[in-house]
Amino acid sequence: MDVIKVKANSRTAAVAGAIAGVIREHKRAEVQAIGAGAVNQAIKALVLAKGYLAEDGISVVCVPEFVDVDIDGKVRTAIKLIVEPR
Repeated sequence: MDVIKVKANSRTAAVAGAIAGVIREHKRAEVQAIGAGAVNQAIKALVLAKGYLAEDGISVVCVPEFVDVDIDGKVRTAIKLIVEPR
């Protein structure tokens, strides 16, 4: 399963659809964002995905954590949101 990477200019509806699709298929999704704008978009997408999944009777929880990511030889700290059914 791939990590869903969110940028500050990501479309929230597209990210929400990806989260919902991965949850339906794999029962677990990982969303990763670096920076305030990206985290903002990820959280908004998570709220939308929660609504999409609720229509199918799936309730989800989110566990946030820090993760170090290597980008072009530089280590950056990202927020990873682990989304799973309740």
